[in-house]
Amino acid sequence: MAPEVDEQRSMEEIIDRLAVKYDVLPRERVVEVVADVLASLQSAKVRDFVPVLVEREAKTILKPEAKAARA
Repeated sequence: MAPEVDEQRSMEEIIDRLAVKYDVLPRERVVEVVADVLASLQSAKVRDFVPVLVEREAKTILKPEAKAARA
């Protein structure tokens, strides 16, 4: 399977996990954040850790937003 396909599948799984974890936020917001973080890593030469980095950074962005939405 092509690396691009694996990475895309990983992004879809990350979006699904984060949409459940931060269910007070619209799924579109989760998709937007994941896409923005992924775009910021497009120049990475080693792609193996991109999904982990995307998920970690997306959580950093979404967590305070979800906390504010719950308040």
